[in-house]
Amino acid sequence: MFGEAIAGEALDGEVGFEPYAPSEFRIKWTTLDWEADEAYKLRRAVFCIEQGIFVGDDRDDIDMQAQQLVAVSCVAGMPEQVVGTVRIHRDEGNVWFGSRLAVHTAFRRHGKIGATLIRLAVSSAHALGCETFLAHVQSQNVPLFRALHWDVLAEETLLGRPHHLMQAQLDWYPPCVTPYGGFVTHTQPRGLASARSAA
Repeated sequence: MFGEAIAGEALDGEVGFEPYAPSEFRIKWTTLDWEADEAYKLRRAVFCIEQGIFVGDDRDDIDMQAQQLVAVSCVAGMPEQVVGTVRIHRDEGNVWFGSRLAVHTAFRRHGKIGATLIRLAVSSAHALGCETFLAHVQSQNVPLFRALHWDVLAEETLLGRPHHLMQAQLDWYPPCVTPYGGFVTHTQPRGLASARSAA
């Protein structure tokens, strides 16, 4: 009976606990080795195990020059876990690419993580002189990118899967000159979310 109460199961007349949720997510350029290591683990989980696009590891030559970004869940302001990642790199001149966008399966319903990773990716490249920001987007993710002010340039097949070559509308992404601090998104309290959805 004591264990059931600790596990959050309500006893007669008691109120149950809400499921755990981090208080906030910090989206930033990687600054610590553990962030980079966890980002690579997340990429392997998504692109090798979940999607089966790569065998064993998804790293390539681009990783040697790319800047890795992470979304880190925080509790009481302290970093806890890498729950999202993306990488950016300069291609030629002022053309930049984003790739390997991945969000942990348990955090995909938080909504803002992927969008905020995209926002920092483009905005930080914009601050470094980017004039064109492109990405090869898996076709199922095109609606998200369109909602974030990206345009489809072409349909293509990459790694045996349908993709779209897309370009960010840079006017919607003001330069971010503090990418190591990045952006913070907060978790919406469940009671407030339920009240808003019921309204």
